[in-house]
Amino acid sequence: MVLGVQQNDPPYRLVEIAGELAGKAHSVLDVIEIAREVGLDDVDLDDPDVVRWVGGDKFTWTSFWPPNRAHREHRS
Repeated sequence: MVLGVQQNDPPYRLVEIAGELAGKAHSVLDVIEIAREVGLDDVDLDDPDVVRWVGGDKFTWTSFWPPNRAHREHRS
């Protein structure tokens, strides 16, 4: 399972395999590499029975919301 985009610089998505956190991905290539590291070769990222994308598909790597930034206004 590839979870939704986490706001950070750069943004990333957490990857779970068999219910366990397997890594942090910044791109589709990272998802493939994480799968290979646990012995899953030739993963079909388009097969919903193999990979579940949460909060966007394999093309979603940025957050839809702007990051929270503290704004200071100086008033007299």
